[in-house]
This record gives sequence, structure tokens and C-alpha cells, in this order.
Amino acid sequence: MNTKKIGFYTATSIVIANMIGTGVFTSLGYQVIDIKNGSSILLLWIIGGVVSFLGALCYAEIGTTFPKSGGEYNYLSKIYHPAVGFMSGFVSSTVAFAAPVAAAALALGQYFSNVFAVDPKITASIVVVILSFIHAFTLNWGSKVQSVFTTIKVLLIVLFICFGLGSGKTGDASFAVTSGTLGDITTAAFAIALFFVSYSYSGWNAASYIAGEIENPQKNLPKSLLYGTAIVTVLYVLLNYVFLYTAPIHEYAELALKGNSDIGFVSANHIFGATGGKIISIIISILLVSSVSSMVMAGPRVSQAMGTDLKFLSFLSKTTKNNTPLNATFFQLAISLFFIFTATFSQVITYIGFTLLLFTFLTVFGLFIIRIKKMNTLGTFRTPLYPLTPILFLIFNTWLLYFGFTQKPMESMIGIGTVLLGLVVYFIGKK
Repeated sequence: MNTKKIGFYTATSIVIANMIGTGVFTSLGYQVIDIKNGSSILLLWIIGGVVSFLGALCYAEIGTTFPKSGGEYNYLSKIYHPAVGFMSGFVSSTVAFAAPVAAAALALGQYFSNVFAVDPKITASIVVVILSFIHAFTLNWGSKVQSVFTTIKVLLIVLFICFGLGSGKTGDASFAVTSGTLGDITTAAFAIALFFVSYSYSGWNAASYIAGEIENPQKNLPKSLLYGTAIVTVLYVLLNYVFLYTAPIHEYAELALKGNSDIGFVSANHIFGATGGKIISIIISILLVSSVSSMVMAGPRVSQAMGTDLKFLSFLSKTTKNNTPLNATFFQLAISLFFIFTATFSQVITYIGFTLLLFTFLTVFGLFIIRIKKMNTLGTFRTPLYPLTPILFLIFNTWLLYFGFTQKPMESMIGIGTVLLGLVVYFIGKK
């Protein structure tokens, strides 16, 4: 059996690629509908980055305590009870990866359609199918595809930022920090906008899903989580500054109200002109390949781990001779294709954002249990400034969950319903 491991660079690229996807290229339009201050928008992205880094510090300790693939499914099963882990794994296996795969692929298809008259759903489905076959049959080629496309993605984003900063200000956003900026923080619109931001930052914990396949996880897992999150935070803040710097706010808002979310195309038109904008659309399509690829690679590891542990899901544990999760990958592919042809983007973000926050909350809270029960060993990573780091993360997520539930009750209830359905499936399956 092939026992090739994933190195630090590939693990970090998976974190970066999971994070840099549809969110940063689509969220701004929805944010500026209610928030018009440029400094408030940038503050959203700074807060999102700081909270994600706090979460990464906590996950680094939890991940090195339980260095096995599966992410929250593995952690919550060990810390609380297998039923709690299963609920997390059920959400991850059915929607938490498949829906973002669909959203990223649809965004890719939308940008591609700006140049070529191809239905975005057709483009999206072809990309997802090709990448699923690559990751289903080979870890070596899958890792290479992931590393190459992520490197291209980061370089192109840096170039886009540089050209944007050098193009001259054509946007109308104010970046002065005023009383209005502080006032925005207390509004429901700011909290809902943070849902889009938290969705954009989701993926900071991606390396934990493949921990069992990372070379020297005690060292490389924390490094990949922290380096990846820090790099993406800097890129996100700069990229959103360029978006606001180069195009009027109302153009982004009008686009979002029409149900079109390709804000990168709007900014590129102002920076490069109409022809350049089309070229950038193709480039952004290429960038999103690595986002789809990373989730296609990470998601099935959760289903595979569940199939290994639970007899009634054993069909998901089947692997190829290269030790890649075969059935789990195709299971996720089927669900992703369903979302591509049925889902709406904004509902998916709110729904997924709420359910993912529930389980990251429980996971980080579990760090206190790990310390109290002394479950971690001498060689594990230790979260700096404990217990302040997890407390700050949990306070922020509590606030976000509250506003998410009160402002978007339908999507939140669907999320809770999905979690409870996982609990029902667990007990039925055990019997």
C-alpha cells in the first residue's frame, strides 16, 4: 500500500485554498447593501482574520492531541461522545463540504461565463467531476495539483492587488475611522455581514481533516494552520481594500441585488478596462480551481473516518491501492452536483455558516476539557495565552450565533434540524 505523506507545503496550500474561494470574490456585494463605510468593511475582514487565527491556535493543540484525519468528527468523538462527533461528521459529509464545493464551482462557472457563453452549471459540474476523479485515485497527483494551483492563486492575487493599488482611486468608499465605523459594529447588518466573512475564512482548520496523512503532524499541523491563516488574512484585507478603492460601492450592491456575485469582474473592469476584465475573469476561474480541489480533497476524509469507525457506514471507508478515499469522494461528488443544480448562493452561506460555527464552538470549548483531563501529552502544541485565546474565540462565536439565529431564523433552524437528523441517523445506525 502507498504510504506517501502530505508535506508542510501541501498542507499549508490546502488551508489557503480552502479559505480563498467564493467568499472573498462574492461577499462584498452583499455587505455593502447595508454597510457603506469602507473602514467598517475592512474592519469586518480584520476581525474575521483575528478570530480565525485564535481558532487556529486552539485547533493546533487539539489536532496534535488527536492527530488523526477527520477534523471535528475525530475531536468531538474523543472529547465528548461518539454521537456528538457523528453529528459533526454527518453535517460535514452531507453539506459542509459538498455545498461550498458547489458554491465555489458555480462562482468559477459564473466568471468563466463572462468570457465564454457556457452555462455556469455545466462548467461547475465538469470541474467538480474531473477533480473528484483525480483525488479519488491518487494522493500524489492530487497533492501536486493542489500545490500548483494554490501557488498560482496566491501569486495572481498579489499581482491583482499590486495593479489595483497602482491604478488610481476610482471608488467612492471612505476609509476614515469615524464614529460611524464604531456604530456599525453594534448593528445587526454588521453581524450578518460577519457571517459572509466567517464563511470566507472557513477553511482555516482544513489541515485538521487530513491530519492522519500529514508528515510529522505534531510539527506540521500547527504550522500549516497558523501560516495559512495569517497569509490569507493579509491577502483578504488588501484585496477588499482594492475592491473598494477601484470601484464605486453602488456597483457591487446593484450586482448582489440582481443575484450576481462576481465582484472581481467589476473591480477588474475599472483596473484593466473591458478586455482586461474578461482576462481577469478567466484568471479568477483558475484561482477557484484550487478552492474546489482542496475541498474535494479534504471533505471525503471525514466520511472515510466515519466509515472506518461505524459499521453501518463501512462502504465509505473503501480506499484505492493508493490509500485515497474512493467511495467517500464519489459520495461527496453526488451531493455537490445536487447543490450545483438546486442551491442558491446566499442561503447556502448562511445555512452552512451557522452549522459550522456550532461545531467549531464545541471543538474549541473542548480545549478546556482536554486541559482539565490532561488528555494532551508532552509533545503536543500548547495554545499561547490559554485560557484567554479560547475564551475570546468562544465569545465572538456566541455573539455571531445569536445574531445569526435571530436575523436568519429559517436558515439557522434548518441547520439545527440537519444536526439533529445526524443524531437520529447515528442511533438508528447503531441499532
